[in-house]
Amino acid sequence: MRPPGFWSADPGHPAARLLAPLGRAYGALTAARMDRPGERLPCPVLCVGNFTLGGAGKTPTALALAALLTEMGLRPAFLSRGYGGRLAGPVAVDPARHGAAEVGDEPLLLARLAPTIVARNRPAGARACLAAGADFIVMDDGLQNPSLAKDLALAVVDAGAGIGNGLPFPAGPLRAPLDRQWRHVGGLVLVGAGAAGEPLAREAERRGLPVHRATLATPGDGFAGRRVYAFAGIGRPGKFFDSLCAAGAEIAGRRAFPDHHPYEAADLAALEETARRLGADLVTTEKDAVRLPPDVRARVRTLPVSLRLADPAPLRRQLAGLIGARRT
Repeated sequence: MRPPGFWSADPGHPAARLLAPLGRAYGALTAARMDRPGERLPCPVLCVGNFTLGGAGKTPTALALAALLTEMGLRPAFLSRGYGGRLAGPVAVDPARHGAAEVGDEPLLLARLAPTIVARNRPAGARACLAAGADFIVMDDGLQNPSLAKDLALAVVDAGAGIGNGLPFPAGPLRAPLDRQWRHVGGLVLVGAGAAGEPLAREAERRGLPVHRATLATPGDGFAGRRVYAFAGIGRPGKFFDSLCAAGAEIAGRRAFPDHHPYEAADLAALEETARRLGADLVTTEKDAVRLPPDVRARVRTLPVSLRLADPAPLRRQLAGLIGARRT
């Protein structure tokens, strides 16, 4: 879905006020659900989630965490619901065999780094991770899903967006009231720069929770001076467009689609025709690229992103403490 503009406006906006009763009911139900106990596994479970609907950088964060765990000598596996895919799972993702329509777009990116299981039933998926040889499970999303007990949950926050108007869906972007979500979180990953994220950082520190600051890095190779027509169907397409500008690209045009948008033939024909008319190369995100047919994908450039921690040491210590606690 594409977030409505009033989600980032004052909570007194007429649309937010009209939807506030629904938001209170939805938020209360979600918060009560989060408080339920979940199944506990014989290995640590780390959840990479967020307080809000929409993109915050969860997948790059999950990839960075798995890379850290691998450096520490562990065998992480990713567990994902596979949003947008039709397979209920548990299924081991094979990028050579599966497409986004089957397993979702994010699992295809995760599977490039470590074994990835897609499952609507999280405990069943976690057991499949163990069967695949994992000794540490990284959940991509699932903070609000109580079915699996989490040893640690990190909330990923886009510093430029924060929590919008601070109201629960549909009046705002929160999945549940913020004060009810904090009790399930063991740390904050603040991505990028922006004043909107600072109140959350201060609140995390007040609660004694670590704040891990990070940026989304792009190689940008080959984009300086290149004329491009950019498109993206992610949580915050503007971040992608800004990254292209930072890489030196000349953006002749841009088009934003809803998050996880399934590209139809008409979409692709229109994109290619506009790029041809503008005399520009088509460029998109890695997450969008895996949703394109192979023949179209071959004609579209991608701009990769990765999470770069300002200081990896505190996060490494937090992970080591989590592993040590499990071994005692």
